[in-house]
Amino acid sequence: MFEIGNSLREARERQGLGYPEIELATKIRAKYIRALEEEDFTAIPGDAYIRGFLRTYAEYLGLDGDVYVDEYASRFITSWRDELPPRPERRRIRTGERRLERRAVLLVLAGIVLVAVLVFAAFSIPGSSTHVPGLGKKQRQKTAPAHQLVLRGVGRGTYVEVRRSRASGPVDLQATVEPGQIDRLPGSRFYLLVRSPAGVRVTLDGRAVSLPAGHNGRFLVTPRRTTRLRG
Repeated sequence: MFEIGNSLREARERQGLGYPEIELATKIRAKYIRALEEEDFTAIPGDAYIRGFLRTYAEYLGLDGDVYVDEYASRFITSWRDELPPRPERRRIRTGERRLERRAVLLVLAGIVLVAVLVFAAFSIPGSSTHVPGLGKKQRQKTAPAHQLVLRGVGRGTYVEVRRSRASGPVDLQATVEPGQIDRLPGSRFYLLVRSPAGVRVTLDGRAVSLPAGHNGRFLVTPRRTTRLRG
């Protein structure tokens, strides 16, 4: 084993060579020549450059370039590798963990696709609207309230006949309305025969119907008015 740097320096000095002259002849910059003689290999960029510079410089001085390259390789490359920090061990991912990760990714992607499809469908269906019921103005009720005639027996009660729509129509009610008895008939136009109007209370759509006094009175009852009929 010999010292690479001292051997090169001694050979140069014996021949009386200066750095500028060697740099011009070998195309190696003077600072790298000094680095070789001082064995400061960290100043030279890369192992390939070090080997090339060593061989060229040694052979220029009349020395065996391969011997210097081999000595460098045996001494410095091994020591450099020993000083390198160990590579961090990669964490091995178990097969089960990989499967769980893949499933989680697939579920997330499926959820995104589902949301996108629902949003697209909501805006693409003809007649669809993004308006949410209950928000903003209340919707108007278009359905009109149903008409209803209510008969309630009072006092001693009375005999009543009720026909709907027309005087000759079918009989909807033919009975004695007893006190406390309540009869409800749907409709808005009625023909009534009331034996004793004082024995019954009549309402249409929640409004009281006034029946003129008289025995066996006949009446036409509508939401607008009540008319006593002759006969």
